[in-house]
Amino acid sequence: MKQSFLMVVLSFCVFSQYTFSQETVETPEKYTKHNKGKFFIFWGGNRESFSKSDIHFTGSNYDFTIYDVEAHDKPKGWHVDYVNPGRMTIPQTNLRIGYFINDHYTISIGVDHMKYVMDQNKRVRYSGYYPNDINQSNVPNGFYNENPSNTELTLDSKFLEFEHTDGLNYIHTEFSRVDDISEYIGITNTDKFQINVTEGLGAGILYPKTNSTLLMKDNNDAFHVAGYGISAKAGLNFTFFKHFFLQTELKGGFINMNDIRTTKDPIDKASQKFWFFQRIIAVGGIFRI
Repeated sequence: MKQSFLMVVLSFCVFSQYTFSQETVETPEKYTKHNKGKFFIFWGGNRESFSKSDIHFTGSNYDFTIYDVEAHDKPKGWHVDYVNPGRMTIPQTNLRIGYFINDHYTISIGVDHMKYVMDQNKRVRYSGYYPNDINQSNVPNGFYNENPSNTELTLDSKFLEFEHTDGLNYIHTEFSRVDDISEYIGITNTDKFQINVTEGLGAGILYPKTNSTLLMKDNNDAFHVAGYGISAKAGLNFTFFKHFFLQTELKGGFINMNDIRTTKDPIDKASQKFWFFQRIIAVGGIFRI
């Protein structure tokens, strides 16, 4: 009887020790397994492309449209200004702050600081009138070096310079989805390295500081709400050691600016619509408060 009792006690101790050992070596849940409640912020740079645009100009003695105007961005390349606190707003940049409302969906707000520069010295079609139109007599024909014909003129700098270079600021809210694809490519420890795909939709306002020289008038040098934009994006997120990431994105959208300030006279306005396409590289951090 005594031996049987000792065997029962010994068996219980061995079982208890085995169970305790199993519990203590259980692998803890990875930080990257769940995203709900996390915040993120990123900062980066971009390159842009723009579709052709019809630009309509109105004022006290002119009302004309130039058609199929081409434009380009104004890149700085790999430059220290992207990290220089005193000059970080000069290059083409992207800033975004967001929150994971659950494991897969985020809501964020950000600024895409793009730069739009009208191609100079191009021959374009036009309609309407301005003080130097060939049908007007108050200014000599071709005074602005625009060499007008019945349907075309040249975009000489004396006639028109048109840029949103301080900049074409797209301030918008974005709703995005994030999916971890690490396991599909053989990555097991996502707390060290993780790959996510992301897609999103955005909408917001355009708040440019337009640099425009129109018919040799003084330009308007002030930020101004000029219209709205919508956008869609897709990208890859590479997260290192749970909290740091590199994100690449392709983003396209439509911009409608119907209230662009062109000169110091508030009656002088311009309007335009165009599509844009961005290529973005950004670095950031993700954390839970």
